[in-house]
Amino acid sequence: MAFETSQASPRQVTVFFERRELNRLFSLYGRMVSAGEWRDYAIDGLSESAVFSVFRRASEAPAYRIEKRPALARRQGAWAVLGQGEMVLRRGHDLDQVLRYFERGRFKVVD
Repeated sequence: MAFETSQASPRQVTVFFERRELNRLFSLYGRMVSAGEWRDYAIDGLSESAVFSVFRRASEAPAYRIEKRPALARRQGAWAVLGQGEMVLRRGHDLDQVLRYFERGRFKVVD
């Protein structure tokens, strides 16, 4: 009696944002668009990360990338804000904590 095993390729899992996370990201995006700082965005779901990229102009490289990497959740935190040149600007375990990077310096003195 012989058993035949299937050699089906393993299904590749794609990391993506949850609805609550997308709501938070789009809320920030809307505020930054109304402030005139951001003009376009892109969302990528990859095998190791989900990426929300924002652009100052559509023809440029992303000004910022907000990444979700579940593999880093226990160590450095699953969330990161990266600037141009792949420089990590903020990393953490909580999305709201990481997005506070964009809140700094938003207040201006008005006479």
